[in-house]
Amino acid sequence: MRGPDGPSAEQASEMPEEGVFPLVRDGYDAVYDVLERSPTFAQLWRTNAYHADFPVEFAHISFLTLGEATQLTRRLRLATGSLLVDAACGAGGPGLWMARESGATLIGIDPAEAGLVAARRLARQSGLGERARFQLGTFQHTGVADATADAVMTVEALQYAPDKRAALIELRRILRPGGRLGIVCFEVDPGLVLGVPALGTDPIADYRELLRQCEFTVEVYEETPGWQERVYGAFKALVDAQGALVEEMGEQAAAAVLAEATFTIEVRPYPRRILAVARATPL
Repeated sequence: MRGPDGPSAEQASEMPEEGVFPLVRDGYDAVYDVLERSPTFAQLWRTNAYHADFPVEFAHISFLTLGEATQLTRRLRLATGSLLVDAACGAGGPGLWMARESGATLIGIDPAEAGLVAARRLARQSGLGERARFQLGTFQHTGVADATADAVMTVEALQYAPDKRAALIELRRILRPGGRLGIVCFEVDPGLVLGVPALGTDPIADYRELLRQCEFTVEVYEETPGWQERVYGAFKALVDAQGALVEEMGEQAAAAVLAEATFTIEVRPYPRRILAVARATPL
């Protein structure tokens, strides 16, 4: 209910703030802050979400497989000296792996402070501290200069952007002409998320037309194989381990993880998980 001086605390948590939902940002902040203290989460996620094929030193909390990361590296045409921007980078694992494999320089952008702390630590541990930097930012406000990135990537985060058009316009702005954007994300069924916090705002069922409207030429747009097994398998494993997660992660972080897992299992709001590559059309 709206209070006499403005929206209630519950409503405020659902309203975008500088291009990000506080609900989403705070949830990820809580999780990243305690992730190292939860061996149960680490083991279940690694085993189920990407079948343990990603190098353990670059472990992450998306569903990105090593094969998908390899495909992105090739299709983005990353090479020594390229500048790669990872939007909504989290703790940095996939972007750092791609930078190491290609010789690219990396800028990671994320609104969650705890994720950035973890990403900077991982960059030092992996010997990439001189080639990677991580800074606060959102899809709509990256803080990167115009036309400087050779490639931009974002993994399983774009579905949470409050304004997808504004997000893609910003990512187009920071790409040099001919640079490429790589997206791995979920398409969202608008009819299944009506009124749902964050995910129900600006749901996109197919990104191709929006990419074209934002001055991109779509080169690749395909459903990723085997995603249902990994997504629902990982989330079910987490729900089944609820007691251990609460004990290891604390109530706030565990609640964020379990809320997403339970909602995804029960509602199944994602028709497809897609991998797309689009080239910045010269303006």
